[in-house]
Amino acid sequence: MFDPHAGRSRSAVVAGVASIMLLALLPPLAVAQTSPFLTGATALQSNILAWLTPIAVILVMALGAMAMANRMSWGWCIGAIVGIAIAFGAPQIVTWVRGMFGV
Repeated sequence: MFDPHAGRSRSAVVAGVASIMLLALLPPLAVAQTSPFLTGATALQSNILAWLTPIAVILVMALGAMAMANRMSWGWCIGAIVGIAIAFGAPQIVTWVRGMFGV
């Protein structure tokens, strides 16, 4: 008959089984590691967007009122549009830049 443990000591078999079990448990341990910087940065980003949303709405309303009164420089309007696009598109911009550099 075939004996799979022929020529091996009991401690070698136990060590082999233990190492296989350890390797099976490593991926969940690696996933459990989260960066505290990333958690804080995500919280900061959501707080800034929560504050920025009503400010952007008020800014657009003020620009509309200034345009109706013919008291607006179009540079302000373009600056506001670019600023709002950068503020609310920051996560996508960061993802795009990180993809360009392979990070």
